[in-house]
Amino acid sequence: MGFLRSVFLCLILVQSCELAASSDSGGEWKSATATYSLETDGSLTTGGACGYGDLHRATYGKYSAGLSAMLFNRGSTCGACFELRCVDHIIWCLPGSPSVILTATDFCPPNYGLSGDYGGWCNFPQEHFEMSEAAFAEIAERRADMVPVQYRRVKCVRSGGLRFTLSGNSHFYQVLLTNVGLDGEAIAVKVKGSKTGWIPMARNWGQNWQCNVDLRGQPLSFEVTTSDRRTLTSYNVAPPSWQFGQTFEGKQF
Repeated sequence: MGFLRSVFLCLILVQSCELAASSDSGGEWKSATATYSLETDGSLTTGGACGYGDLHRATYGKYSAGLSAMLFNRGSTCGACFELRCVDHIIWCLPGSPSVILTATDFCPPNYGLSGDYGGWCNFPQEHFEMSEAAFAEIAERRADMVPVQYRRVKCVRSGGLRFTLSGNSHFYQVLLTNVGLDGEAIAVKVKGSKTGWIPMARNWGQNWQCNVDLRGQPLSFEVTTSDRRTLTSYNVAPPSWQFGQTFEGKQF
């Protein structure tokens, strides 16, 4: 009897540790659906509503996803990371329900001419992920049109620092923010030149931030705040000789 009691206690402890590890790795699992967009190389190569452009150059590559309006939140979710796994479909889900981690890089538009369970997967208020074919194949059979999934927000693991891509002209200054670690979702950006104080920037679209200040000829510093209220300051990221179209790397969360 004592032996059985010890085995029973060990099983409880193991299960408790597994649950604790699961809760530490991300938030609560929620239900959604997923499909994939067919590309010639199996990945999504160009960004859309988040403004990232070439997703391989932005380091997101095949692990990118378009989100339905319910998840996209008018672009504020751009850069956030989600863990997805296929569930509840014995034919289409891969054995063991393996998961992938994706970055929100685009908007999946609704199609109200089709029903929510046949083609109108991104119709409001549905929660849906449009994945690359390569990433989709890591959780489900490629032959599947749409699969049920579970998802949760997770921390973004990035290589290198935050990246700031500059664009605009003498009257309009814009920066594209990429490669944001941890929370991944920037909610506020400020810029500072050597001749200015800290200037709050407004979200133009996706992760493009703008201000109407001529900053040419000045070294540039940036302050970025993410949705978990962390703030990171990168001083003198761009030298005074910076040019529009260049990308500079700052600190990382």
